[in-house]
Amino acid sequence: MKLTLIKQAVVVSVIATLAGCSSTTSPGAVDVDRRQLLIVPAQQLEQMAQVSFNEQNEKARAAGKLVTQGAAYDRVRRVAARLQQQAPVFRPDAANWNWEVALINSPELNASVAPGGKITVYTGIIDKLQLTDDELAMVLGHEIAHALREHGRERVSQAMAQNLIGSVVMGALQTSEAQAKMAGQVTDVMLTLPNSRKNEIEADKIGLEIAARAGYNPAAAMSVWQKMGSASSGARPPEFLSTHPANESRIAELTRMQAAVMPLYQAASRQ
Repeated sequence: MKLTLIKQAVVVSVIATLAGCSSTTSPGAVDVDRRQLLIVPAQQLEQMAQVSFNEQNEKARAAGKLVTQGAAYDRVRRVAARLQQQAPVFRPDAANWNWEVALINSPELNASVAPGGKITVYTGIIDKLQLTDDELAMVLGHEIAHALREHGRERVSQAMAQNLIGSVVMGALQTSEAQAKMAGQVTDVMLTLPNSRKNEIEADKIGLEIAARAGYNPAAAMSVWQKMGSASSGARPPEFLSTHPANESRIAELTRMQAAVMPLYQAASRQ
């Protein structure tokens, strides 16, 4: 039994090495260059993300909470569009993504970008934190960076690799019901579970550079996380912070990265 498990572990390792290790983005000025385990087809996860995005919007529309016009909606779309234009710096294929923006009228302090460029922003994060355009760009840039780096796909791939041993052992016990359950788990892993500290640092770096290249002041990265920290001092922390912890070390790292991105911001401002 022990030898069998060892063989299975070797199989997992070989599959991961041959099928999935790559980097999804160019390093950029912030030098993000790490090979990732990506054994799940990107197209499959993008399809799941599209379904989830559509369902979210339909529910919001039915509840009268989907904002499709007005100053707030135009503002979010304008900031998002400028950031999208810079996404190909890190991966050229992002220019061909079907980018979409949803603004939901809700007090939640939350925002996200699902695979393929599905952007969701809740009015609460803008209104309660009184975000400037620069600060909104830092929030959206960070979330876009998660999508560009395919952190959701990476987490699903890691979960699959870890479960491969169990799948081999169970073998013939796999059923259509079990497969359906696994599909639901994939969506949870991709869209719900928190990112690792490593992924958060990457998103901070790439998001900061994207925003700077788009002409948004990188200094806003520190102020927005300071606002997040203040908002989390209440009895119930903002939902955004459940996966995006704001702390002194993070702000210190963002401060340190200013030197790398400030020239990009200054160049964009002169255009």
